[in-house]
Amino acid sequence: MRSFFRILKEQISSFYLIRRLSFYELKSQNNNHYLGILWEIINPLIQIAVYFFVFGLGIRNGAKVEGGVPFFSWLIAGISVWFFINQAILQGSKSIYTRIRMVSKMSFPMSVIPTYVIFSKFYSHLMLLVVIIIILYFNGFPITISIIQLPYYMFATLILILAISLITSTLSTIVRDVQMVVQSIMRIMLYLTPILWNLSESNFIKEHYVIRLIMKLNPFNYIVEGYRSALLGHPSWFFIQHLKYTGYFWLLVLILFMIGSAIHVKFRDRFVDFL
Repeated sequence: MRSFFRILKEQISSFYLIRRLSFYELKSQNNNHYLGILWEIINPLIQIAVYFFVFGLGIRNGAKVEGGVPFFSWLIAGISVWFFINQAILQGSKSIYTRIRMVSKMSFPMSVIPTYVIFSKFYSHLMLLVVIIIILYFNGFPITISIIQLPYYMFATLILILAISLITSTLSTIVRDVQMVVQSIMRIMLYLTPILWNLSESNFIKEHYVIRLIMKLNPFNYIVEGYRSALLGHPSWFFIQHLKYTGYFWLLVLILFMIGSAIHVKFRDRFVDFL
């Protein structure tokens, strides 16, 4: 428990440093591109177009999802946060061993490294989110009172990713193969999370309670449905209507954060030895 409060204190006390480093990280990643930071928006939009063509037009023939929401609007509302989750976890998991030599001579906590990398991806997420809100507006989904949920789901996403990254960044520094495992898991999670398909439309999952329960244990499902609730107003006030699910999510985040804090504090003094 001491490790948990220690890491939490380091995050709060180093917030100004995290903000500065994350801006530098974002700028350095796009320094050599003519379009610069615009690629943080262009790449996701290209992927969205491909997913809509394959799943929306190819597989669904343009059919609306349950509730009468057009598939395109339903897709972009959910996938908007997935781009952030995917990139933040992948980059966060290798953040320590790829930067340890650079930061070993600096005086700040090692736990800050995954955090500022995650925040650099969060800025890109905010830019993409503005574009998606504009697209949704012109597709018949103007901003409603439901949008006030969005900061809550952003915070929940950040804390979840940080908890996961504390675990994966530590393990990846010790055993490099962990990074490959993380990449494989994230590819699978794209399809196990109802981003490209609607969980409630699958007859097989409806008929099998255990499978439906297992699918909902995925914390990314909570985040994606929450974003849809905030951006589309459908379902409205998701975290209130599903209080037990909300409780499960935060309990899981707390457990992951405690595990990540414990192993990070235990091994961080020996990180250089694993390089």
